Amino acid sequence: MVPRKLVSALAKTGALGLVLIALAGCPPMQQGGEGGEAGGGDMLMSILPLILIFVVFYFLLIRPQQRKQKAHREMLQNVNRGDDIVTTGGLVGNVVKVGRGDTLLVEIAPDVRVRVMRTMLSQIMPRHDQYEEEDEDEDEEDEREDETLEEEEEEEEEIEDDDEEYEDLDEEDDEDEEEDDRRGRRRR
Repeated sequence: MVPRKLVSALAKTGALGLVLIALAGCPPMQQGGEGGEAGGGDMLMSILPLILIFVVFYFLLIRPQQRKQKAHREMLQNVNRGDDIVTTGGLVGNVVKVGRGDTLLVEIAPDVRVRVMRTMLSQIMPRHDQYEEEDEDEDEEDEREDETLEEEEEEEEEIEDDDEEYEDLDEEDDEDEEEDDRRGRRRR
């Protein structure tokens, strides 16, 4: 009743395919007193919404997932020594050795190496060289900021020293005024 190619294509899609196959195998419902003449057209009209749903599912769900899987397979094939990786378990490490099979030797801390299955990688991070260049730029910026902060602190210290000198002068002036007041009272 349903062509084999359609059945095999739908079966590959999983549960949705099985539902579509089951619905395609059902005989169309007859309406009124119409005979078998219009049965072929009614069958096509009853299956057409299901086919449209399958097409929408294919372009919205199945095809993007296949592309993602293909990109992941390519990423796994391109793992090289020196790459920083992230496993599906969340471990971050550096690939020390790429094995012949599906294993990688990964260093997760100094002198701590583990074997990781290639299929358990979730991401390859950029190489250290890029980080080192960025770190050098950031170090230069940090040094400039440190110099600026040191200059500002020195200026603040100078201002504080000046304030202390003025306070000392103010205290001396107050003391002189008090002495003058005392002398003036004694003279009277």
